[in-house]
Amino acid sequence: MISSTIKCLETTHSIDDPTTIRRSANYQRSIWDFDFVQSLKSDYKGETYKSKTKKLEEEVRHRFDDDGAMGQLGLLELIDDIERVGLGYLFEEEIKKTLDTIVCMEDIKEGLHATALRFRLLRQHGYEVNQDTFNHLKDEMDNYMAGYLADVNGILSLYEASHLAAEGESILEEAKHFTRTALKGMKGNIDPNLAKQVNHALELPLHKRITKLEARWYMDIYQRKEKSIPALNQLAKLDFNIVQGIHQEDAADLSRWWKNLGLGDQFEFIRDSLIPCVLWTIGLNPEPQFSNFRKELTKVGMLITMIDDVYDVYGTLEELELFTDAVERWDVKAIGQLPDYMKTCFLALFNNVNEMAYFHLKEHGIDSIPFLKKAWIDLCKSYLVEAKWYYNGHKTTLQEYLNNAVISIGCNVILIHCFFALRQTIREEALDCVSQNLNISCCSLMIVRLANDLGTSKAELERGDALKSIQSYMYETGASEDMAREHISHMIDETWKKMNTDVIKNEFLLSQPFIKTTVNLARTSLCIYQYGDGHGVFDDESKNRAESLLFEPIPLLMDA
Repeated sequence: MISSTIKCLETTHSIDDPTTIRRSANYQRSIWDFDFVQSLKSDYKGETYKSKTKKLEEEVRHRFDDDGAMGQLGLLELIDDIERVGLGYLFEEEIKKTLDTIVCMEDIKEGLHATALRFRLLRQHGYEVNQDTFNHLKDEMDNYMAGYLADVNGILSLYEASHLAAEGESILEEAKHFTRTALKGMKGNIDPNLAKQVNHALELPLHKRITKLEARWYMDIYQRKEKSIPALNQLAKLDFNIVQGIHQEDAADLSRWWKNLGLGDQFEFIRDSLIPCVLWTIGLNPEPQFSNFRKELTKVGMLITMIDDVYDVYGTLEELELFTDAVERWDVKAIGQLPDYMKTCFLALFNNVNEMAYFHLKEHGIDSIPFLKKAWIDLCKSYLVEAKWYYNGHKTTLQEYLNNAVISIGCNVILIHCFFALRQTIREEALDCVSQNLNISCCSLMIVRLANDLGTSKAELERGDALKSIQSYMYETGASEDMAREHISHMIDETWKKMNTDVIKNEFLLSQPFIKTTVNLARTSLCIYQYGDGHGVFDDESKNRAESLLFEPIPLLMDA
């Protein structure tokens, strides 16, 4: 999740031994310092806003009761709009009841938009729906009918639906290529509001976007729609601001934890990545009831970043071997062999992970230490492998690199912590399955790793870092960087289809909250690394994303 992306040739002297020359990443300090985060105050608190929210919720809820007037398409569009403005969690019962009814109805041969929207919503909610539902839209030559090319809304709906394709679903794969080509050809000849949606989808489809960022963007689209519901529009904005206030409180609590830990102040080589880590957790589960989950996972993200910087920037190879051994022993007695700076880092890891395990035990009655410990040990071992590659100048093949890199990205640690931090009933069978790295988890880890490499490898190549996936492919095949990037992007698409397949099958009966979180991890990585290193570099895109999600409420005119 937070693999280090900055290495340079600058060096510093050791904290413990001034004669030891060390690399320095010269990290940029956070533009959101402790005082700034502590100053965050939300205006959207109190009973007035709660009362207004409840009133608006009821107005929207009544729309589901008017199913006769709305018809199937109207209900599907209502559900889609509710979810895209970020309010799905408020209407879970109504949405499930409606989709339960729709999935049992006879499969009427609807138009392109209705067919595609029905397929996408049913599939993303876990209902069985076959790709053959699109067959009636094809001609005798098995091609999509040319008449649909004029239906921009329908083409866009089919494009979005096609990204939920599982492995081997050729009809959906064909639909993806057909609709992408069609949308690229029509962008300049359509309604401006619809054109925005087309551009947005071509940049990144809805299925691969994170809920909260999409919600903020879609609210502007929704309020311009011809048949938008004023109550839904106002509720979406109000709820966004209220939940943003909760995220701000989370961030303030976490900044105090990080300040008290003292690692950022004591060691300049450690990135101050608090806000990026908070944004990762908002991508995983943004709803207000997941506050404790987000706090634990933000701490985990900060600890991964800290250890990654020890291995990737500051530690000598001999020290890294000692640190890996200490983590593997998981014993405070092991710190005697470490230099002072590593003692501090080890104790920060050891104490915080054990404290998290205490709360897991209290919440679920399950000792999570063996699972957490193994995940952290595996991570440190993978970091050590990469450190040895760097020091030895070893050039990896793509497969050799990926075998290790899916662990070194840190997301196996993330998902193990997610499993215990989620508010869910933990069955022993599921616990055994999660600890064995199921396909769905492996797919998510692979997507995060490849997305990270696409976003960060250019700078790493310039700095002479050890090979990542793009450089490994170039070294192995002689391909150009553009060809390598295209290959890695294709790997992400193919891996996503595998993940879609595993979600549909859910052979190990994993809980829906964990499945959702696992997929959201992959989605968040595409967002974080969409324009570069959104975790380690505070560029304009990173700033805009943080401000829109965490710092700036949506202007809202409240009724008196």
